[in-house]
Amino acid sequence: MIKSNQRGLNITHIIVDALIIVISYALSYFIMFGGVFTDKLPALPPEVYGTALAFILPGALLLYWIFNLYSPKRIQSIRFEIANIIKANAVSLLIVTMILYLAKDKLIGFSRPMVFIFFGLNVFLEILFRGVVRKILKSLRTHGYNQKHVLLIGYSRAAQSYIDRVVANPSWGYRIRGILDDTQPRGVEYKGVKVLAKTENLAEILDFNRLDEIAITLGLGEYDKLASIVAACEKSGVHTKFIPDYDNVIPTKPYTEDLLGLPIVHIRNVPLNDPLNASTKRFFDIIGAILAIIIFSPVMLAAAISVKLSSKGPVIYKQERIGKHNRPFNMYKFRSMRVQKEEEEKKCWTTADDPRVTEVGKFIRKTSVDELPQLFNVLKGDMSLIGPRPERPQFVEQFKEEIPRYMVKHQVRPGMTGWAQVNGFRGDTSITERINCDLYYIENWSLGLDLKILFLTVFKGFVNKNAY
Repeated sequence: MIKSNQRGLNITHIIVDALIIVISYALSYFIMFGGVFTDKLPALPPEVYGTALAFILPGALLLYWIFNLYSPKRIQSIRFEIANIIKANAVSLLIVTMILYLAKDKLIGFSRPMVFIFFGLNVFLEILFRGVVRKILKSLRTHGYNQKHVLLIGYSRAAQSYIDRVVANPSWGYRIRGILDDTQPRGVEYKGVKVLAKTENLAEILDFNRLDEIAITLGLGEYDKLASIVAACEKSGVHTKFIPDYDNVIPTKPYTEDLLGLPIVHIRNVPLNDPLNASTKRFFDIIGAILAIIIFSPVMLAAAISVKLSSKGPVIYKQERIGKHNRPFNMYKFRSMRVQKEEEEKKCWTTADDPRVTEVGKFIRKTSVDELPQLFNVLKGDMSLIGPRPERPQFVEQFKEEIPRYMVKHQVRPGMTGWAQVNGFRGDTSITERINCDLYYIENWSLGLDLKILFLTVFKGFVNKNAY
């Protein structure tokens, strides 16, 4: 049995990271003062640069540890690791720059360009090194080496989901030795993983087997056994993890909060519930809305004149929609239909070749120009630039009974455009798919995702075949 030695791997990582930092520093010094870009001699003696490295080296390694660069990477995303490498080096660069500024009288000749070259080289070489390590480990694990041997306790949906993921990702290096279960007979198997015995045989199996991990995957109806199983696992000294069997009860991405030692599982992770995230998004909404109003003011003026001249009725159409926390608000649009009675307007969705839409209305709806007045909804705080599209009250009442998790979208401000719209779910398209996109956005919000949606809106969202 081959067991991973994370501690040994971490020590190796630290040693190689230290070498990379020294090499990057030496290369940057050579580039600046070795005749590559300039033949000018350094203003300060080499000893000063050597002393600086003596402080930079341990500081950088400490930051690598703080940014989880020495945590197990068996199932960690490469993008996550690259992001942490960049973050750690950015913080390190900021600290060094601040020190150089504060000590400018003593370090007036210290080369600032060399510092930037050093950090650029360091990031590149770190990413290259860790990428090579990942490739080597992936190859070893795929061919049966560096395996982590796991025993499952409980045959349940959680066990099947875990096995599914392990089978689909052999590069993780997990080898599931079997399952202990009291509800299935011995020999029953799922994707090659067999039920070996009852849970009462756990102590005996732990005595005669060398395991790296135990994963408790009990079904919801067996949680009364949890305390005794955890006690037996802890007594064995084998690392134990708990995989809850609640996929059909909580079909989302929950997260755990520590309340003075009491773990609390939140049903759904909503990053915008964090006051800092919400304030940041609101700041960008206000700035973005003001800039968009200025940029699109000629377009809005032309649209207003065209609507007024094309048919009788108001230029701006106000329609009640349901927003954050299920609160109604009036959403603004350029009027694209002939004036109707309220009962007629509420009857149905707008469909292709809808006779209620005016000629000008067809154009402004197709190009999304009719949505531009919602920039003022954004300024008022009723809406955001990015978010789930708001719906009319009668459809909200209908969909909340028909579509699971429909009302979750009202935990955030509705948006002028969203993840669903840039993925083609706009107009008379699948509500279920639209909600799935909205839930993905709500649970994975970031400023980067907002910028991505804005970028995609320019190329995919303004003109859309489903906008009519």
